[in-house]
Amino acid sequence: MIIQVNTDNNIEGNSELAQQFKTLLENSLERFGDKITRVEVHLSDDNSDKKFGTEDKRCLLEARLAGLQPLAVSHQAATTEQAVDGAVDKLMRSIDATLGKLDSQ
Repeated sequence: MIIQVNTDNNIEGNSELAQQFKTLLENSLERFGDKITRVEVHLSDDNSDKKFGTEDKRCLLEARLAGLQPLAVSHQAATTEQAVDGAVDKLMRSIDATLGKLDSQ
């Protein structure tokens, strides 16, 4: 599984941050095995120009499953870490539902 981490101009993206999120995704999604070929992480600060606000960090995850259309989920939270955690939970539920539908056919 290839994992690519992208940040907007308002979130400082460094290799340590990217590795932290890659490890989280690998551990969370390992049970899906080789069904997931690629995951793209897009991190942004939606209201950085205002410098205040509670749930202004956004994480968009796009997962590409072998032979299927990509799945995309997003989550907003007060911190980047919380946004990623919430998006990972949503992505796992979405993948479970998609693969469950395929298994029942």
